[in-house]
Amino acid sequence: MRIRATVAAVSGALALSALAVPAAQAGDRAVPSLDKSTAAEVFGVGAKAPRATSRAAVAAPVISKVVINGGKDIVLGTTASKKITVSVTASHPSGITDGYIDLWHGSDVETDVDGWVIPNEDAASCTNSSATTATCKMTITIVPGYDLYKNALAGTWHVTAGALAGDQTSVAWNDYQSTARVQRLSKVTVNAAPEPVKKGKTLTVTGKLSRANWEAGTYNGYAGQPVKLQFRKKTSSTYTTVKTIKSSSTGVLKTTAKASVDGYWRYSFAGTSTTPTVTAAGDFVDVK
Repeated sequence: MRIRATVAAVSGALALSALAVPAAQAGDRAVPSLDKSTAAEVFGVGAKAPRATSRAAVAAPVISKVVINGGKDIVLGTTASKKITVSVTASHPSGITDGYIDLWHGSDVETDVDGWVIPNEDAASCTNSSATTATCKMTITIVPGYDLYKNALAGTWHVTAGALAGDQTSVAWNDYQSTARVQRLSKVTVNAAPEPVKKGKTLTVTGKLSRANWEAGTYNGYAGQPVKLQFRKKTSSTYTTVKTIKSSSTGVLKTTAKASVDGYWRYSFAGTSTTPTVTAAGDFVDVK
């Protein structure tokens, strides 16, 4: 916890005050991820405002890059946890010896936080690219139904980033360094019938679009979403969009199309800010 301990130490007398942990706005329910470790264990002793004041006296490291989950959205289903890698790149004349990243959900880090996930490690693993610059990596494990205890947590999260200089005194800290997107895993199915079908006859293509419900631990239909019905000939490798339909109130997909040649039918969903894109495997139909 080198960076957290140093952040506390440079706060002077004000470091004796308790850390102002972001308050959860979830009714009587505490933010589940806060139970993973105490605030003092995460950040050291000292409020964020005093830390910022103390840092003004020395040149802070410059954070140049933050990477969350390899730059990809963080997608979770209903049960399996996900461990992601996070990194912060920073520079300082004395070098960089530690870094820090956490993710939080809400509008204000001091007054409105309803989700928070923290690193698994006490200190980052830093690799120097020069005498003054290093990239520091950590991992964060996110658990659906625990950290993601309500569906409203899907979407944009804030990224806190910190860096500790080689002089063990200079610290950079920004609770709004960047953002990352956390999404509810989506699924889509397809079935084209009858199989086989006579040429020129009507096919009925059914399916369902669903996504993870973190609150219930199940997959529920995703209502009112545009989904493309696509087709590719048996002799082709390219799908073409035939039409776009909307999922029903329960996520059901159903439409018809004319059968002309042998080929594969599938549904494809482009995704939303809370739900990733998903495409069904093609269902082959033999046309007689």
